[in-house]
Amino acid sequence: QAQLVESGGGSVQVGGSLRLSCGFSGYSLADYAMAWFRQAPGKEREGVAAITNGGSTLYVDSVKGRFTISLDNAKKTLYLLINNLKPEDTAMYYCAADSEGVSPGDWALKLIKEKDFRLWGQGTQVTVSS
Repeated sequence: QAQLVESGGGSVQVGGSLRLSCGFSGYSLADYAMAWFRQAPGKEREGVAAITNGGSTLYVDSVKGRFTISLDNAKKTLYLLINNLKPEDTAMYYCAADSEGVSPGDWALKLIKEKDFRLWGQGTQVTVSS
């Protein structure tokens, strides 16, 4: 059974960095696209970064330049490196996977939608304090 497990969250000060990890099992990486989402208190969950099974990456404008999504095939782990953390980055972060992922049309519009991902982890909390 496919499973995603996030880790690496924590409490950090403004300007710090964190690397989130998402270990996956039960399926072949070659068959799936993956993404990171986050949900801040009182807000809807939003997609922030995505990666195809071919290694292409996508970032929404609000995080571009500070977030880096990457994949270690050997370790079967997805990463999200977050630099220069800001208070507005405080959220629960989720990794997600799907055999299709972001559609070409949405990719061009930099839209990472929940409905395009069917496998989800339980989330890891990131709290940024000033």
